Amino acid sequence: MPKRILQGVVVSDANDKTVTVRVERRFTHPLLKKTVRRTKKYRAHDENNSYKVGDKVLIQECAPISKNKSWVVVSEEAAS
Repeated sequence: MPKRILQGVVVSDANDKTVTVRVERRFTHPLLKKTVRRTKKYRAHDENNSYKVGDKVLIQECAPISKNKSWVVVSEEAAS
C-alpha cells in the first residue's frame, strides 16, 4: 500500500528534530452542499531542524518514530 503524502504549513518548530504541520482539507458538506474547511495538526520528523514556521512542506507517512510522530518531512513546497 502506498504511503500517504500531505501538504501543509509549519506552525511550530519549538521541539528538536520535530515540526508541527497544519494540514487543511476541503470537502462539500453532505446536507448543506457548502464547501467546508477542516484542519488537523501532525507532528513530523525534521532531522536537520531545517524548516521554520510558515514554510509550506510535504509530509509522508512512515513507521512510528515516537508516541506522536509517524510522519516525516519529505520536501519544501515551492512558494507560489
